[in-house]
Amino acid sequence: EVQLVESGGGLVQAGGSLRLSCAASGFNFDDYAIGWYRQAPGKEREGISCSADGRTIYADSVKGRFTISSDKAKMMVYLQMNSLKPEDTAVYYCAADLVCPAAGFMMDYWGKGTLVTVSL
Repeated sequence: EVQLVESGGGLVQAGGSLRLSCAASGFNFDDYAIGWYRQAPGKEREGISCSADGRTIYADSVKGRFTISSDKAKMMVYLQMNSLKPEDTAVYYCAADLVCPAAGFMMDYWGKGTLVTVSL
């Protein structure tokens, strides 16, 4: 059974940094794409990053500020978020699928999310 558990969310001031973690289990880490999504209050869920086969893509809204990384031995995926803005406030989700989906499409497996709040 594929399981994804996010952690590391919290309250941070604008301009600050936060690192989210995603503990993965139940699948072969090398065979899956791992993505990060977020959903702000009143808005649709959006994909912000996806990593597979050594390649990583980022949404324009986070490019240059967020970095995805992984520790395969620990089956952990991380999202380093720098220069945070109030508009980054959202619930952040880790997701997995066989491939990175096209823009606007969701992945098959999801964690429950972790809340990030960026204050002025």
